[in-house]
Amino acid sequence: MSVILYGLTDLPWWGYVVAALALTHVTIASVTIFLHRHQAHRALDLHPLISHFFRFWLWLTTGMVTKEWAAVHRKHHARCERQDDPHSPQVHGIWTVFFKGTWLYRDACAMREDIEKFGHATPDDWIENKLYTPHNGKGIFLLLAIDLALFGLPGLLIWGVQMIWIPLFAAGVINGIGHYWGYRNFECEDASTNIVPWGILIGGEELHNNHHTFGTSAKLSHKWFEFDIGWMYIRILSMFGMAKVRKVAPRLQCTGSKLSIDAERLQAIVANRYALAARFARDLAHACQEELVRVRAALPEVHTPDLPAKFKRWLKQESQQTPEAERHELQQLLENSPLAAKVYAMRQELSRVWLRSNLTREQLLQELHDWCARAESSGIAALERFAFDLRRVALA
Repeated sequence: MSVILYGLTDLPWWGYVVAALALTHVTIASVTIFLHRHQAHRALDLHPLISHFFRFWLWLTTGMVTKEWAAVHRKHHARCERQDDPHSPQVHGIWTVFFKGTWLYRDACAMREDIEKFGHATPDDWIENKLYTPHNGKGIFLLLAIDLALFGLPGLLIWGVQMIWIPLFAAGVINGIGHYWGYRNFECEDASTNIVPWGILIGGEELHNNHHTFGTSAKLSHKWFEFDIGWMYIRILSMFGMAKVRKVAPRLQCTGSKLSIDAERLQAIVANRYALAARFARDLAHACQEELVRVRAALPEVHTPDLPAKFKRWLKQESQQTPEAERHELQQLLENSPLAAKVYAMRQELSRVWLRSNLTREQLLQELHDWCARAESSGIAALERFAFDLRRVALA
């Protein structure tokens, strides 16, 4: 009777809580390391033994097909915030994505043309074709039997937690809140946000803005205070030869020599453009702070108390990214502050340089050289320092 009620383990109440959290954490680690970073983005290679463990665990705990998951996620990056984005809260609404994310995922999986188009280079072996894909829904019932055998009646609750964990956190929190609310280190082209800086519950996936900025990076944390537990697991696997990192985000680095703008420097600037935009915004917004206070006091049209924070965000963005509702306020600021206008114009000129894909390398080098020369003769100390550092940017 005791075995039926409490299974083979007979744990105290808190033991069942720990078991549920531990089991769901393995599932989260499998999603972020195997499905996301390894399969969808090819940011790392995994040893076949580890790779297959993740595949089996996901079949057992989620019923998701690797090819479908990778395809839907790749389509999300390719169509982000557009009408055919599979799960954008900007398109479908935050509550739809949060509460019905699983249905949106299933709808996306039903579009077989897209699955074939975006699902390339995913597992195509015997066990995938004979078990994991055609019988993808049977693993979760095997898991139910295992949970009941191990934990008895509490195993039913543990199984329920396992079933809801990915739909709630992956489909709802990451796909929904991760494109709707949070902080942004980088003003990339979509609405992605970092939800919290300590990625534990969702394996590091909370750092979603970092991921969308550097999509092929195996490491999702960027600032010193951010923690990506998925990256910690990858580093541990690497130590034992079970994983090999292929790519991480470039790190902004300045060398002490060679101040000329050459091809190597240009490559480093383009690779670090998001970090450079963030640094430009931080340094130049601070340099304009007194001016912003003056303009805010003098103009009733520019009365918002968070004007310094807004100006910093405007400096991070390309001009077309500025929300329509804020453009009048930005225009008023620029018309009444020569300093802010100069700084903003220099920022947009810089982005036009690194986004001009139709120019030759020699033309881009000349544009960057001219930009640095104008910045260094601007009379704005922070802009002069930025130009000096720009000449020293290197690939880390």
